Amino acid sequence: MAAEAKRKAEKYIKNLEHAFATLKTSSSQDSVKRIVDLAKLYLEDAKYYYEKGAYITSIACSSYAEGLLDALKKLGYADFISPQKQEEKKVLVGGVFEIIHPGHIFFLKEASKQGKLYVIVARDETVKKLKGREPIIPEKQRLEVVKSIRYVYQAKLGRKDFNIKKTIEEVKPDLVILGPDQDQLKTLLKKLNIKYMQIDTRNHDYPLSSTTQIIRKILESRDKLPEQ
Repeated sequence: MAAEAKRKAEKYIKNLEHAFATLKTSSSQDSVKRIVDLAKLYLEDAKYYYEKGAYITSIACSSYAEGLLDALKKLGYADFISPQKQEEKKVLVGGVFEIIHPGHIFFLKEASKQGKLYVIVARDETVKKLKGREPIIPEKQRLEVVKSIRYVYQAKLGRKDFNIKKTIEEVKPDLVILGPDQDQLKTLLKKLNIKYMQIDTRNHDYPLSSTTQIIRKILESRDKLPEQ
């Protein structure tokens, strides 16, 4: 939570600095100058609170400054280039997401830092082909769980024909992020000239950070249950 707030606070400050660097006012009125000066003071406050680790307060100060500049722009008294208005990078990940665990959360959180996160949830038929077994959790239920994760911008089921190339063409991602068990996709992504990076989803702070570990633990616990 704190890391995400820090990232956003830093982004707001950088956006404002860029806005002030490109700021042009079309009026010499004292009132316009005072509003610009006030916005600059809010930016300084945002930097101060950022350094103190008060990231939420820093974001609030940045928002006040942004609001003042936007108002001047809408009224025709000022113009500037605002980086935050540019569309964020579209980031694509895919997976089964069968039993959500800390490894999944870490993976999605890290991926979301690169831009708007689009998630492809594998179809039941795809799981059968890849894992040689029926999925424990059906596709629609897995999809709903992934949709509810706050790092996810948009999630949908994969293609029934498991055509990864078509999926990439449909989503048009700027970046594809792979998990540690998706090395086989690198060749295809290179062929399509798609940028990609790989993230280790293992979370060593928690012992049950994989679906296999969770299933094994459940089976072990079942075997220890007293007979009825």
